[in-house]
Amino acid sequence: MGRAGGHMSERIERDILREKVPTGGDGGMSLIGDPSRGTAQPDVIDPSGGANQTRVRAYNERLVMSLVRRHGSLSKAEIARRSGLSAQTVSVIMRALEADGMLMRGAPIRGRVGQPSIPMRLNPDAVYSFGVKIGRRSADLVLMDFLGTIRLHLHQIHTYPLPDDLVTFIVEGISKLERQLGPADRKRIAGVGIATPFELWNWAEEVGAPHHEMDRWRDFDLQAAVAARTPHPVFLQNDGTSACGAELAFGVGANYPDFVYFYIGSFIGGGVVINSALFSGRTGTAGAVGPLPVSAKDGRTTQLLKIASVFVLEKLLRERGMDPKPLWYSADDWIDFGEPLEIWIEDAAAALAQAIVSAVSIVDFSAAVIDGGFPPWVRARLLAATRKALQALDLQGVTVPDLVEGAVGSHARAIGGASLPLFSRYLLDTNVLFKELT
Repeated sequence: MGRAGGHMSERIERDILREKVPTGGDGGMSLIGDPSRGTAQPDVIDPSGGANQTRVRAYNERLVMSLVRRHGSLSKAEIARRSGLSAQTVSVIMRALEADGMLMRGAPIRGRVGQPSIPMRLNPDAVYSFGVKIGRRSADLVLMDFLGTIRLHLHQIHTYPLPDDLVTFIVEGISKLERQLGPADRKRIAGVGIATPFELWNWAEEVGAPHHEMDRWRDFDLQAAVAARTPHPVFLQNDGTSACGAELAFGVGANYPDFVYFYIGSFIGGGVVINSALFSGRTGTAGAVGPLPVSAKDGRTTQLLKIASVFVLEKLLRERGMDPKPLWYSADDWIDFGEPLEIWIEDAAAALAQAIVSAVSIVDFSAAVIDGGFPPWVRARLLAATRKALQALDLQGVTVPDLVEGAVGSHARAIGGASLPLFSRYLLDTNVLFKELT
């Protein structure tokens, strides 16, 4: 699998030409011009279907892999039906992807008549990628496989994030994890995706950091700094958007085409999914959710992030003389802090309920998804408290969405980061898949 798709497009194109795919017979793979002269001019087609291989040589193989990823496994006939490509074209593409180790055969499914159907699925070992989560109190580096499973993981706690320290953690961490891989696996690494809060310098007071230290982020290009010290391509995205993308790709996205997403870390962030695609807006900050105005217990209006963020729980613990460091050791291994945790859950739930009503008053989301950097039992308690808080609000004219626990969990931001190289090189954005024929 050393090629990892390096020459897939070229070989698929040769095979399709060799098999003489009929012009216009595959929903977009038609050739215009004289093939004997080796020229082909692209059709102008609906981008939701299969593409002309000259216009976008790799589009159809990405479409096939993306459909298989979304549905878990698909047969050739199912892919042809969903993509609009001809069965002949799909057969050529799938043979090439299987030969390159991108797809694997499942057990044959026998029907009443005809040949058995052979479902194909993604090979989890075909491609790997690194994902980085930068938080206000900790950082994570993961190695993720093609199916979104974390294979290796490094975790670092810091008092507050500083640029040089984080670049060192990322670069040295990548080298450390790569040493645990064989030569063939190292060749399958697609890149590094970094999920980070934007404008970190704005949170100096909340994280208890000196302003002059956090100001170092203002003119620091994290993506370029990491790219200069690693051979892999580097991608960067807002941490809330990354978490939302992970939920869309690997979590509840298959069940809800539209949802508002809340991820509660040191500070709450989130995202918006419309028509099974991330909506990032004009400035890339759509769905940030943290600045949403809500009423506090004293009746004053404040921002959601100043109530429903883990740093608020940290302050509650400090005020009661309790050590808050266990909050940052491992997101999956919190202890039950008793009364402070219960106060925080109730307050956060009340604020979340208001934010959900505000969101669905603008867009009739089918679901509100809540996740965060804490164990599943905390998430379940927070969700139950939010449902209760919703019932105490004036819901006239509001269609209450399903309240759903996030399925990705505490590593959503790192997984979202790791998915960036995969979508860049091998998969299609989910807004294309939303336009399936069925």
